[in-house]
Amino acid sequence: MSKLRLSYPKLSPKAYAGLIQCKTALEGSSLDITLIELVYLRVSQINGCAFCLEMHNNSLRNHGVAQNKLDALNGWQVSERFTDKERAALLWAEVVSNISAKSTDDNIYQQVKAYFTDTEMSDLTLAIGLMNAFNRIAVSLRQ
Repeated sequence: MSKLRLSYPKLSPKAYAGLIQCKTALEGSSLDITLIELVYLRVSQINGCAFCLEMHNNSLRNHGVAQNKLDALNGWQVSERFTDKERAALLWAEVVSNISAKSTDDNIYQQVKAYFTDTEMSDLTLAIGLMNAFNRIAVSLRQ
């Protein structure tokens, strides 16, 4: 990994603490932690954050997710290793992460929403936004 450009946790401690608080709150949500970590890993793949890729791969393995499932994540659309709920979450992760190129139109929203309560949908979207923030900070300032 590249040399850290700025120590953003030290330079912006209150803002960084807010991100960590959000992460902690999401870990206590009704969403399964492995689903959250799977989404974090997919978002990190999209954004090319090497630090986060390693961290979330390790976390998922520690939660008992099989390596062959992790290996198939980049091709989740055609892999049989993912549940319908995971597929919905991964679809949402992709469209939200690529919102300028892909649309979160009503059709996609309803397709995803079929698997989640309103609160879960909100938490899922916040988790995706949070990981995009972490990735963009880490990639820009070289975690």
